[in-house]
Amino acid sequence: MSTIQQYDSAVQSCKDIFLKKTKDYGTSWRVYRIISIADQIYIKAKRIRTIQELGEQKIGDDIRSEFKGILNYAIIGLIQLGIDKDDIEELPVAEVERLYTEQAGIAKKLMLDKNHDYGEAWREMSQESFADLTLAKLLRIKQIIANKGQTLISEGIDANFYDIINYAAFALILIEEGKHK
Repeated sequence: MSTIQQYDSAVQSCKDIFLKKTKDYGTSWRVYRIISIADQIYIKAKRIRTIQELGEQKIGDDIRSEFKGILNYAIIGLIQLGIDKDDIEELPVAEVERLYTEQAGIAKKLMLDKNHDYGEAWREMSQESFADLTLAKLLRIKQIIANKGQTLISEGIDANFYDIINYAAFALILIEEGKHK
């Protein structure tokens, strides 16, 4: 499969879970502020790092499912950035799917642009690096929030969420290929 096909497959598997959970729970995630979304991703990335370091786990969700959760929470973050924060209404599943697809499409375009410039360097990266890079992006998001959304020369919160989506997708691709556990 080509990189685009692998990427689409990884994102689609996340989207399927996301939409099923939306049908089960509705859009309860609408109550999350950006800091809470960052913390949810942090919990998942930290758990991946702990499993990597210990070489074992006691809870059923594996590293693959944690990367899927990271990707989905980053999509939630982007959706939340684009919706009025004071209006915590239930969104119809069709609207959630449209918003998800829109944000995933932007992330895919970024991935394609970066793959062009970096020559798919991510294929040689360790799974540990994807967890660490995700944690670093979360620290950046938290600092931007502490700075009331202002940056001097750096990208904003959205750019960090897009990078997190792509790190998670890359990790899922490499897991699927058997290069990572």
